[in-house]
Amino acid sequence: MFRTRLISGVLLLVIAICVIILGGPVLDIALWFVSSVGYLELVRAFGLNKKTPEHRSLVAIGYTAIFFLYISIWCCRTWQLEQFAITLIIILLVFFACMFLYVFSYPKLHAEEITETVFSFLYAPLMLSYIDLTRNMEMGEYIVWLILISSWGCDTCAYCVGKLIGKHKMSPILSPKKSIEGAIGGVAGSAIIGAVFAAVLFSRKYPDISLVLGCALICGLGALISMVGDLAASAIKRDKNLKDYGNLIPGHGGIMDRFDSVIFTAPATYFLAVVIFEASRIMR
Repeated sequence: MFRTRLISGVLLLVIAICVIILGGPVLDIALWFVSSVGYLELVRAFGLNKKTPEHRSLVAIGYTAIFFLYISIWCCRTWQLEQFAITLIIILLVFFACMFLYVFSYPKLHAEEITETVFSFLYAPLMLSYIDLTRNMEMGEYIVWLILISSWGCDTCAYCVGKLIGKHKMSPILSPKKSIEGAIGGVAGSAIIGAVFAAVLFSRKYPDISLVLGCALICGLGALISMVGDLAASAIKRDKNLKDYGNLIPGHGGIMDRFDSVIFTAPATYFLAVVIFEASRIMR
């Protein structure tokens, strides 16, 4: 089991690195696929994948929105359009479409199913799209790596520190193996890796110590947020009595099992980078 998990983890990391380096349409397509699978795993977890025409239509609304979300990202990058306005329109259209279906098919659908559909779209597809938005921002070819450092880097450091000195349980019910010592190690480790990454690679093109400190801060805060993402995905699994969200990734489970922390760190990294680097630019 460990060998399978290690091999699939390494392959996944290699694929992620190649896709992020290439960026552009390759990243768009990869994230569209990952978002669609994540959305499917969530609607299955909520029991929305029923065979009735109404439920199929409800789930199809989400798939359609995911497709147009990534088309909009490609269009905005190509023609320099305003992404946030278009994303907000897509979110509103998802909500309106679900409500229209709910009203005109009543009582075949229930209010909680509408909520779960909209939630499933916001949770995985929308938040994962911030990987693409981060890659497309100014200095994004460097900043995007902070997403992986904040999530997967935190996981690795937290695991190592927890194994060595972990004694106090952080969340005994949701994740019994996680310790407070491991969490501290994950945050500190992510901040250090972020600083080293910035010093070695990032500042070759942008030689500014404030950017190194900014990357360390982003990775430290991102690591904290990534733990919430990890535990949030676990909480849903506990609520729905699931072991894993899927079996797409051998030894890891589904997209929601492997990308649970990345889902949270992607938008966090984007907005932290906007705030921190803009503040650094103003202070110079």
